[in-house]
Order: sequence, then C-alpha cells, then structure tokens
Amino acid sequence: MNPETATYIGYSASLFIVLSFILKDVRKIRIVNMVGCICFVIYGIFSGMLWPVIIPNGMICFIQIYHLLADKKK
Repeated sequence: MNPETATYIGYSASLFIVLSFILKDVRKIRIVNMVGCICFVIYGIFSGMLWPVIIPNGMICFIQIYHLLADKKK
C-alpha cells in the first residue's frame, strides 16, 4: 500500500475516535469507535506492523463487538 494512503487511513481512524467522544447514544459510540479501531489496525498493518497500534485497537474492536451483541440480547 502507498504510504500516503496509510497516512490517510490513520487520520481517518483518529477522526472516528474523536467523533465517538462527541456522540451521546452508546450504540452509536461503540459503532463509530469500532470503525476507528479497524482503521487503526489497517494503518498499523500497512505502516510496517506497528504492534503497539494493532494489538490494543484490535482488542478494543472485539470488546465493542461483544458489547454490541450483548446489548441486542437484552
């Protein structure tokens, strides 16, 4: 991947994370935050396997999925 494209994905990830702090609905927060985390994982992979970026954001993504699925059961 082009390094410039990876940079844009990183900026997009930051934007989604910041946006998630603006929202009030918990479900929307989780979805927007999850999109940001996915973007950060992609950014970390295409920027040279940046494990300190990939691991926590991958874990947060799975936590968001867990809570989104758990909230549907209620």
